[in-house]
This record gives sequence, C-alpha cells and structure tokens, in this order.
Amino acid sequence: MSDSGKYEVIHEGGSPIKAWVKGVQLEDAARQQLVNVAALPFIHKHVAAMPDVHWGIGATIGSVIPTRGAIIPAAVGVDIGCGMMAVQTTLRADQLPDNLQGVRIGIEIAVPHGRTDNGGKNDRGAWGEVSDRIAAIWDGDMGFNYGIIIEKHPKAKAFNTARHMGTLGTGNHFIEVCLDESDRVWVMLHSGSRGCGNRIGTYFIQAAKKEMERWFVNLPDKDLAYLVEGSELFDDYIEAVGWAQEFARRNRKVMMDATLEALRNTLPKFTVTDMAINCHHNYVARENHFGAKVWLTRKGAIRAREGDLGIIPGSMGVRSYIVRGKGDAESFHSCSHGAGRAMSRGQAKKQFSLQDHAKATEGVECRKDAGVIDETPGAYKDINAVMAAQTDLVEVVHTLKQVVCVKG
Repeated sequence: MSDSGKYEVIHEGGSPIKAWVKGVQLEDAARQQLVNVAALPFIHKHVAAMPDVHWGIGATIGSVIPTRGAIIPAAVGVDIGCGMMAVQTTLRADQLPDNLQGVRIGIEIAVPHGRTDNGGKNDRGAWGEVSDRIAAIWDGDMGFNYGIIIEKHPKAKAFNTARHMGTLGTGNHFIEVCLDESDRVWVMLHSGSRGCGNRIGTYFIQAAKKEMERWFVNLPDKDLAYLVEGSELFDDYIEAVGWAQEFARRNRKVMMDATLEALRNTLPKFTVTDMAINCHHNYVARENHFGAKVWLTRKGAIRAREGDLGIIPGSMGVRSYIVRGKGDAESFHSCSHGAGRAMSRGQAKKQFSLQDHAKATEGVECRKDAGVIDETPGAYKDINAVMAAQTDLVEVVHTLKQVVCVKG
C-alpha cells in the first residue's frame, strides 16, 4: 500500500484502489472486496473508497466504482436510490417543547415505519389506504413506467407498490429533528425505494449471475456478476434502476412533507428555507470522468462535485453534517454517505446493553429498546475521524445534532 498524501493506494494486480481511510478502520473483508472489484477488466482508471468504507453484500459499502461497458447490479444493491433529504426550517431551539415525546409520536403516526407484512390493512410499514396525493403520483408516470418494467420482467414485481410511497422502512433508515450550530431546527430523513427497489435489485442481480453462468465467466465473488452494455438485459436494468431511483427521491419528498405537516400540528408556525437537499447514496449514473463517459456506481457514497450540497449523517446520538463538495477528481467527485458501520448488527447486539444505548443517546428523544441496539452509536465508526479523512473532498456548511430520532 502506498501513500499519496491525502489517500492511500492499494494495488494488488488489478486497477488501483484510492482509499480515503487515514485515521479510520479498513477491515480485511472490505479490503478484499475492493481488490476483487478492482480486478474486473472494465474498471475505468481506479476504484475509490470513502472513509466510511466497510464490508457489504455485493460490493463494499463506501465504494465508488467507475465502469465502461458493464454494470454490476449487486454493487448498486437492492436498496436502489437509498439516500438522504434535509430541510432547514425557521424554527429555533427555544420554540421546541421541553418534552419532545409528542413530537416523536406525531411523526410516527404521520409516516408508516417498521417491517412490512404481506400487504394487510394493519401493516405498520405501509399505508393501509393510499392517499389521493400518492395515488396521483402512482397513477401518473410512476405506475405507468413500473407497469412496462414488470410486464417484461414479472418476477421483478413487488407486493407493495403505491402503499410504500412515503414510508420509512427499517434498519438504519430514520427521520430526525435536529439543531444546527445556530440552534436552527432542521428535519432530516434517510430512506430509499422500499419494496419495489428491493424486488428490482434482487431480480437483476440473479439475472446477472445467470448470464455469468451462461457465458462461463468465473469471478472472484459471484456477487460481482455483471450485465454487458448493449445487451437487452442491460438496457432493461438501466430503465428499471432509473425508475427505482426516482421512486426513492419521491418517497423521501412525500415523507418530508408528511413530517413537516406533523410538526405544524404540534409546534409554533414555521416555514422552510431554501436550504433543502435530496440526494442518493446507493445508485448508478452516467457521468464523465478522466476524459471518458462511464457508468459510475456509488455504493454508500454521495456526489460531491464542486458546489454540490450533500448530507453526511452520523448515528443515533452523534453529529451529522451538511457539506459542500470540493469536486475532487480522484474520488470521482464523491464523499462518504455517513459514519459507516464499525461492526456487524449481530456483534452490536452482543456487545452493547440497553444501558449502553441509553447513555449513548442521552438527550435524544428516540427508541431505547432492544430492537435498535444494532443501531446504537458504538456500532458505527467515529464520525469525527470519518470527516477528518475527507477534508479534501468536502467542506462543512452546517453541523447538526439530533434531538428527535424515529426508527422503523
């Protein structure tokens, strides 16, 4: 491993890997995943690893993968279009009630969250009845284009479609009320394309694996199965993944509107400012880098072109950041999407107690039960170290600290 000054270079026979990991952990399993990706013949220039990098299913979370002539569906993943949205309000900290439990309950009532069952009316993770607003979105271009996709690929169909628009999900997805360095109130949330994106991602990952078998392509990891540009499956995937990314963007907007409406029911009158961000961090896009048009997959990374505003959340109980990109070419204009896990969910459940979690989230109105132990702050990397490792990628515009956190 060599050192460029701002990032470390790993070069083990394939394309180089440029890793912004100074001062943060790069686990062996994640490193091997990066090496496996870099060995593929269609990588353009190098692979970039962000400081929140950690092992992931399919490809390393916190990696940026430029490809020419092919896309790896498992590198995009099944939470297609997962990302963040944040808005700044005109509310100030002294306008919030001393007890924020009512605020949290109001958000939980307004936005379905948690695990989804098979579509029953009492499903807490999906809408029992689809509102006129969501129906209008679905009955327009969203539903029409989804129909085209699943007509051709019926196995990509999800059992929850419009009923998932404007819903949070589980795991590390959240809705938060935060305060910035000037005690201005922000609302921030994290979610993606829900069941629809999951089915699309799962279907095309399996389709890519079948293609590798059909062409007798041997890979260091079967999850690196790819679709070749120019093939019918490739074109269908591009259409489907683009649809799922748009679903994710609209999903966040519907949730944000519902959350703001819930806050208006309990807090003094307020408006939102023009500081609003809605960005993906699990997606693929057509971009130009180093003189070539490439397919750029950001797996747990956000776009950070010069001037781009982005969101880098910490974990429950720690700071998050609104950032502005510096347009660093070596990172393919990217930065981290969060703190990044320091341990698996299973490890976190074994290592941390309810008392540990309560102490780590002191001062935050949030769940303190065993169901969120795997999301406790200690399960994640130190967000301060992650930010310090990428000072050449982004500058901090606002520092946020949550006071309310809703988890699925």
